[in-house]
Amino acid sequence: MKEKVNQLFRDKLVLVMLVLGLLAIVAAAGAVTVRRNGQAEESPYLEIRESEGIIAKEAKEELIAEGSSDAADVAGIAKEEAQEKENPKPENQETASHTDIAAVAEPEAEEAGAVANESLVLDFTGEDRLAWPVEGNVILGYSMDTTTWFPTLEQYRCNPATVIQSDVSTPVRAPADARVIELGSNEEIGSYLRLDLGNGYTALCGQLKEIPVVENEYLHKGDVLGYIAEPTKYYSIEGNNLYFEFFHENEPIDALDYLE
Repeated sequence: MKEKVNQLFRDKLVLVMLVLGLLAIVAAAGAVTVRRNGQAEESPYLEIRESEGIIAKEAKEELIAEGSSDAADVAGIAKEEAQEKENPKPENQETASHTDIAAVAEPEAEEAGAVANESLVLDFTGEDRLAWPVEGNVILGYSMDTTTWFPTLEQYRCNPATVIQSDVSTPVRAPADARVIELGSNEEIGSYLRLDLGNGYTALCGQLKEIPVVENEYLHKGDVLGYIAEPTKYYSIEGNNLYFEFFHENEPIDALDYLE
């Protein structure tokens, strides 16, 4: 009987110890939860933000205290930052601006060049004198009333041009202020250009190479038109020459009557 009482006492003691252990565990868990909640309420990050705000505010107050101009600068910077956040500036804005400026400037430059070119007045008259396009002997003169002998062709024929002897690569110059109205090439006179001198007078220069001018370009008297080329097969015996034809109202006339 005594042993049963002792056994019962031991069982109750163990039960009491288990209950106390469970209570202790529950109490410890509650303490940890309370501590975590307390830390969340008193976060150091919140304190840092508040201090930064105070420091920034004090800095602004100091700048404003220095003068109204400084205050305006601070306000302007703050406003610009806010606007940049709301409306970010495109990265290519500066490039686009330069492109727009260039696009506007180029047509103006081209227009100015065109005006300067067009301001050249072409007013050649029958009383004016032409400069010699090249210096040299006349090997075949103008002859539309009678025929003249062409050695290479071995025949007599009319000649609407003045054929002037010259060396290969000699520069050929504009005989007067003119505008280029045609560039071309054919079998007889090679590469050539036609000039408008004004008042119905035009001139044609053939047997050329390396022509640096373009159609509708205005030229001053003495500007280079091109250079003397090797003669075509129609003038192989006559040799290197400038084929110079002069017209009035599209009718060939003798250039020697107008050359200086």
